[in-house]
Amino acid sequence: MAYGYLDLLATPSVQAAQTVNGARKIWERFDGERTSDRFTENEAAFIGARDSFYLASVSESGWPYVQHRGGPPGFLRVLDEATLAFADYRGNRQYISLGNIAADDRVALILMDYPNQARLKILAHMEARDLAADPDLAARLTDPGYKGRPERAFVLRLEAFDWNCPQHITRRFTGPEIETVLGPMRQRLEALEAENAALRAQLAGRP
Repeated sequence: MAYGYLDLLATPSVQAAQTVNGARKIWERFDGERTSDRFTENEAAFIGARDSFYLASVSESGWPYVQHRGGPPGFLRVLDEATLAFADYRGNRQYISLGNIAADDRVALILMDYPNQARLKILAHMEARDLAADPDLAARLTDPGYKGRPERAFVLRLEAFDWNCPQHITRRFTGPEIETVLGPMRQRLEALEAENAALRAQLAGRP
């Protein structure tokens, strides 16, 4: 049966490593159907909530290049069930990913949800698009309230995705996520302090 993501990566050397480590039979006997070449509502919701991801491309020298991409939540857009896109904001101007995909358009993404210990892996083909030449795409990808300057768009055609197990993912929280939890606690504390002050004032006024 198909396991789309793993089928793309299970080269002869990978299969040999699986055999040596006693795992090859697990995948030879895999009886599921995990083609994973179309995003469902589950993946779309997960992607739409992310404010960062890791992007890997391969250089002509053969070295992989991994970079962190960040932006406002949802800056990586799901355009349809097999297409992603995001605005490429000006950074350190090395343009390594841009150059790499001109020679080999294959990329890999890892999207993390640290609080919920979830990880989505994506294989895709990525191309650069001129935002000025595609105003509709520009309108979908750019955020007027974001301080970055968009230079282009990157559009990714999905090849396969896979969900990782939560093992070894350390739970981490952003400032806004912490505030979501602490906000109600602060409000309750302020109410209790006000109530306490009122009771103290009432007791102080008694003869």
